Amino acid sequence: MTLAPPLDPVLLSVIQSGLRQVATEMDVVHEKTAFSPVIAEGLDRANGIYDRVTGEVIAQGDTGLPSFIGILQFSTQHVIRLRPDLEDGDVIIVNDPYLGGTHLMDVRMLTPFHYRGRLWCYLANVAHWSDTGGMVPGGFTSTATEIQQEGLRIPPVRIQRRGEIDRDVLQMVLGNVRVPEERLGDLKAQMSALKVGARRLTELLDRYGADTVDAAIAEFKARSERMMRAHIATVPNGTYQATVYNDSDGVTFETLAIRLTMTVADEEVTFSFAGSSPPCKGPMNCPADLATSGIYIAMKHVFPDVPINAGCFAPIKVERPVGTFLDAQYPRPCAGAAAEVCQRVMEAVFGAMGQAIPERMFAAPFGTSGNFSLGGYDPEEDRRYIMYMFSGGGYGGWADGDGLTNGCSSLSIAKTQPIEVLEQAFPILYEEYALREGSAGAGRHRGGFGLNYRVRLLRGEAKAAFVMDHGVTGPAGLLGGEPGGMLAIELSQGGRRVLPPHVSKGEGYVLEVGDWIQVRTPGGGGYGPAAERPAEAIARDEARGY
Repeated sequence: MTLAPPLDPVLLSVIQSGLRQVATEMDVVHEKTAFSPVIAEGLDRANGIYDRVTGEVIAQGDTGLPSFIGILQFSTQHVIRLRPDLEDGDVIIVNDPYLGGTHLMDVRMLTPFHYRGRLWCYLANVAHWSDTGGMVPGGFTSTATEIQQEGLRIPPVRIQRRGEIDRDVLQMVLGNVRVPEERLGDLKAQMSALKVGARRLTELLDRYGADTVDAAIAEFKARSERMMRAHIATVPNGTYQATVYNDSDGVTFETLAIRLTMTVADEEVTFSFAGSSPPCKGPMNCPADLATSGIYIAMKHVFPDVPINAGCFAPIKVERPVGTFLDAQYPRPCAGAAAEVCQRVMEAVFGAMGQAIPERMFAAPFGTSGNFSLGGYDPEEDRRYIMYMFSGGGYGGWADGDGLTNGCSSLSIAKTQPIEVLEQAFPILYEEYALREGSAGAGRHRGGFGLNYRVRLLRGEAKAAFVMDHGVTGPAGLLGGEPGGMLAIELSQGGRRVLPPHVSKGEGYVLEVGDWIQVRTPGGGGYGPAAERPAEAIARDEARGY
């Protein structure tokens, strides 16, 4: 048997960059053609290329959210299993959380990509829609007890058949969402990104040949696996445990425990959630695929140089968390799973790794996306609207420095939408938008600062809802560092100040002209004892007014 000659290293690098560039251009098209600010400005979306047989990730766009690394892979695998009838030119739409999803607002689209008459891969993307119906504008209900209350649940159905949009499915979707014209624009942006991906991928395969690119993909996967195994081998063998908490499920004011056991054995690491809290009544149940994706993202935080593809995650084993709130089953509600529970999964991984390799780790980040939605009617513009915003916070201190201030959530690289854009699009005014004093966890290297903002309604009437976290416990410090400040929310309704009973979660708050909401996001945990903080670092903070 004659072995094929190894691929030229330069050619390998060019093809790897070319595949990533295809996905990245999909990201750009998606961003530039979307209607809603959360996609166009906040970049809450991702695009990628997935294996035609296994559904595994081949490449993801450079600006796509890390939280979707595993999600789009798992979604593609479910579609391969459930829809073997797909043809060239078909596009699937799906937002079912139990099929590789997150929450109903994250809408995925997938299309089989054919090259020279045969299926070569799947192209897929996901975007956060500002609304998918349900009992709360924006979808972030904190009191739902079943998935139907959260919005329209879409199984894997064709939104496009052989290149033609299915008008019946389209009208069914648009008839069940608020502000349908905006949703239509976001839907078409996703479809446009898939078309551009197909065109660019065809050009790449024409240039280098399908067989060569196939061989290169196999080599990329093998190299990523070797790199991840080499990194894991530097972690001392052993079993490490960490327990973290979500504030509540929004219905019952009791904390939800994530109990993680991490076992390192040479070049592999196994994660178990045995002993975590059982399924909950409220919308903080987390699909198992999403919990696994959270572990993948956390491991990429620890070892960021490993290229993203299926090989990166091959040495990482995750036991299915059966019987816990991290294995959501129908009809459990899931609105808070992606932005809040998934980040706490990551925090548990950071905590376990902090025991194993503390000199290379960091204290806990702020750990909440700060989901805030406002839906109402603007009489000046004579239109209904839904504003969805996420906010930043502090990262944890680490061995070589202080934590990042007002960073994006640890599961994403989505950025807070510019307040000037939000004020232009919606009848609101940001009266304050500043660093949050006192929120950074003290330590030899302190955590980063959180954010303090106040938004006031200028016109009409609106309903506010929020699903946030870390309002009961602050982000943990490491090696004697102190925790970061906890999240706090306050509202003014008709001059009366209101504090949410669940601290970080609430809905149904009717706002009239002049009413406001104030949010103070958490800071990051400190690293090392505060007594060891260098005098020059203290002086620098004082000079900056921190």
